[in-house]
Amino acid sequence: MTTPDPDGLLAEQLLRFTRRVHRIQKRHLEQRDLGITPAQSRLLRTLVHFGSPPRMADLAERLEVVPRAVTTLVDGLEASGRVRRVPDPANRRVTRIEVTDEGWTALRELRRARRTAAEEILAPLTEEQREILGGLLDTLIDGGDLPGAAGRDRPSGRPEHP
Repeated sequence: MTTPDPDGLLAEQLLRFTRRVHRIQKRHLEQRDLGITPAQSRLLRTLVHFGSPPRMADLAERLEVVPRAVTTLVDGLEASGRVRRVPDPANRRVTRIEVTDEGWTALRELRRARRTAAEEILAPLTEEQREILGGLLDTLIDGGDLPGAAGRDRPSGRPEHP
Protein backbone atom coordinates (compact mmCIF):
# COMPACT_ATOMS: atom_id res chain seq x y z
CA MET A 1 0.00 0.00 0.00
CA THR A 2 1.41 3.39 -0.95
CA THR A 3 1.31 6.51 1.17
CA PRO A 4 -0.48 9.52 -0.34
CA ASP A 5 1.90 12.22 -1.56
CA PRO A 6 0.45 15.56 -0.44
CA ASP A 7 3.22 17.54 -2.16
CA GLY A 8 2.59 15.66 -5.39
CA LEU A 9 -1.11 16.48 -5.18
CA LEU A 10 -0.33 20.13 -4.45
CA ALA A 11 2.08 20.28 -7.39
CA GLU A 12 -0.62 18.85 -9.66
CA GLN A 13 -3.16 21.38 -8.36
CA LEU A 14 -0.74 24.24 -9.02
CA LEU A 15 -0.11 23.03 -12.57
CA ARG A 16 -3.82 22.63 -13.24
CA PHE A 17 -4.51 26.10 -11.81
CA THR A 18 -1.76 27.65 -13.94
CA ARG A 19 -3.21 26.04 -17.07
CA ARG A 20 -6.68 27.31 -16.13
CA VAL A 21 -5.39 30.86 -15.61
CA HIS A 22 -3.63 30.72 -18.99
CA ARG A 23 -6.77 29.39 -20.74
CA ILE A 24 -9.03 32.04 -19.22
CA GLN A 25 -6.63 34.88 -19.99
CA LYS A 26 -6.20 33.64 -23.56
CA ARG A 27 -9.99 33.51 -24.00
CA HIS A 28 -10.37 37.08 -22.74
CA LEU A 29 -7.62 38.23 -25.09
CA GLU A 30 -9.29 36.51 -28.02
CA GLN A 31 -12.67 38.03 -27.15
CA ARG A 32 -11.13 41.49 -27.47
CA ASP A 33 -9.84 40.52 -30.91
CA LEU A 34 -6.50 42.26 -30.37
CA GLY A 35 -4.57 39.90 -32.60
CA ILE A 36 -1.89 39.53 -29.93
CA THR A 37 -0.57 36.19 -28.76
CA PRO A 38 0.06 35.59 -25.04
CA ALA A 39 3.82 35.72 -25.73
CA GLN A 40 3.49 39.05 -27.55
CA SER A 41 1.37 40.32 -24.69
CA ARG A 42 4.08 39.39 -22.21
CA LEU A 43 6.75 41.11 -24.30
CA LEU A 44 4.66 44.26 -24.64
CA ARG A 45 3.97 44.36 -20.89
CA THR A 46 7.65 43.79 -20.13
CA LEU A 47 8.76 46.46 -22.58
CA VAL A 48 7.05 49.26 -20.67
CA HIS A 49 8.87 48.44 -17.42
CA PHE A 50 12.17 49.69 -18.81
CA GLY A 51 13.05 53.32 -18.13
CA SER A 52 14.00 53.83 -21.77
CA PRO A 53 13.56 51.71 -24.90
CA PRO A 54 15.56 48.51 -24.33
CA ARG A 55 17.75 46.53 -26.68
CA MET A 56 16.49 43.15 -27.91
CA ALA A 57 19.12 41.47 -25.71
CA ASP A 58 17.73 43.29 -22.66
CA LEU A 59 14.25 42.01 -23.47
CA ALA A 60 15.52 38.46 -23.98
CA GLU A 61 17.27 38.55 -20.62
CA ARG A 62 14.25 39.96 -18.79
CA LEU A 63 11.90 37.43 -20.44
CA GLU A 64 14.40 34.60 -19.90
CA VAL A 65 14.23 33.52 -23.55
CA VAL A 66 16.73 33.28 -26.37
CA PRO A 67 17.24 36.46 -28.42
CA ARG A 68 15.80 34.81 -31.54
CA ALA A 69 12.45 34.38 -29.75
CA VAL A 70 12.39 38.11 -28.99
CA THR A 71 13.14 38.93 -32.63
CA THR A 72 10.14 36.89 -33.75
CA LEU A 73 7.86 38.54 -31.19
CA VAL A 74 9.08 42.04 -32.04
CA ASP A 75 8.62 41.30 -35.76
CA GLY A 76 4.97 40.45 -35.14
CA LEU A 77 4.34 43.46 -32.92
CA GLU A 78 6.12 45.76 -35.35
CA ALA A 79 4.08 44.43 -38.27
CA SER A 80 0.91 45.32 -36.35
CA GLY A 81 2.26 48.80 -35.55
CA ARG A 82 2.49 48.24 -31.79
CA VAL A 83 6.25 48.64 -31.46
CA ARG A 84 9.01 50.09 -33.58
CA ARG A 85 12.72 49.61 -33.84
CA VAL A 86 14.71 52.81 -33.27
CA PRO A 87 18.43 53.46 -33.43
CA ASP A 88 20.25 54.04 -30.17
CA PRO A 89 21.17 57.74 -30.03
CA ALA A 90 24.60 56.92 -28.57
CA ASN A 91 25.44 53.98 -30.86
CA ARG A 92 23.76 53.74 -34.24
CA ARG A 93 24.68 50.04 -34.48
CA VAL A 94 22.36 49.29 -31.55
CA THR A 95 18.64 48.96 -32.12
CA ARG A 96 16.15 49.67 -29.38
CA ILE A 97 12.46 48.79 -29.18
CA GLU A 98 9.81 51.33 -28.23
CA VAL A 99 6.05 51.15 -27.80
CA THR A 100 3.95 53.09 -30.33
CA ASP A 101 0.63 54.80 -29.66
CA GLU A 102 -1.08 51.66 -31.03
CA GLY A 103 0.97 49.63 -28.56
CA TRP A 104 -0.17 51.77 -25.63
CA THR A 105 -3.78 51.33 -26.75
CA ALA A 106 -3.24 47.57 -26.94
CA LEU A 107 -1.69 47.59 -23.47
CA ARG A 108 -4.78 49.27 -22.01
CA GLU A 109 -6.95 46.58 -23.60
CA LEU A 110 -4.61 43.85 -22.38
CA ARG A 111 -4.86 45.18 -18.84
CA ARG A 112 -8.66 45.17 -19.07
CA ALA A 113 -8.62 41.60 -20.38
CA ARG A 114 -6.30 40.45 -17.60
CA ARG A 115 -8.39 42.22 -14.96
CA THR A 116 -11.59 40.63 -16.28
CA ALA A 117 -9.89 37.22 -16.35
CA ALA A 118 -8.70 37.70 -12.76
CA GLU A 119 -12.22 38.62 -11.66
CA GLU A 120 -13.53 35.43 -13.26
CA ILE A 121 -10.83 33.29 -11.66
CA LEU A 122 -11.25 34.83 -8.19
CA ALA A 123 -15.07 34.99 -8.26
CA PRO A 124 -15.58 31.93 -6.01
CA LEU A 125 -13.40 33.40 -3.24
CA THR A 126 -14.49 35.70 -0.44
CA GLU A 127 -12.50 38.86 0.26
CA GLU A 128 -10.84 37.13 3.22
CA GLN A 129 -9.86 34.15 1.06
CA ARG A 130 -8.42 36.51 -1.54
CA GLU A 131 -6.26 38.19 1.12
CA ILE A 132 -5.03 34.81 2.34
CA LEU A 133 -4.33 33.66 -1.22
CA GLY A 134 -2.46 36.90 -1.92
CA GLY A 135 -0.27 36.37 1.14
CA LEU A 136 0.43 32.76 0.22
CA LEU A 137 1.30 33.72 -3.35
CA ASP A 138 3.63 36.48 -2.09
CA THR A 139 5.42 33.90 0.04
CA LEU A 140 5.82 31.56 -2.91
CA ILE A 141 6.91 34.35 -5.26
CA ASP A 142 9.40 35.73 -2.74
CA GLY A 143 10.82 32.28 -2.05
CA GLY A 144 9.72 32.02 1.54
CA ASP A 145 11.96 33.58 4.14
CA LEU A 146 14.74 34.79 1.86
CA PRO A 147 16.42 37.87 3.33
CA GLY A 148 15.38 41.10 1.63
CA ALA A 149 12.62 39.44 -0.38
CA ALA A 150 10.60 41.84 -2.52
CA GLY A 151 7.36 43.07 -1.08
CA ARG A 152 8.25 42.55 2.58
CA ASP A 153 8.32 46.27 3.34
CA ARG A 154 4.89 47.07 1.92
CA PRO A 155 2.07 47.24 4.48
CA SER A 156 -0.08 44.80 2.57
CA GLY A 157 2.84 42.41 2.04
CA ARG A 158 2.28 42.75 -1.67
CA PRO A 159 4.88 44.16 -4.05
CA GLU A 160 3.78 47.20 -6.02
CA HIS A 161 3.01 46.48 -9.68
CA PRO A 162 2.63 49.46 -12.02
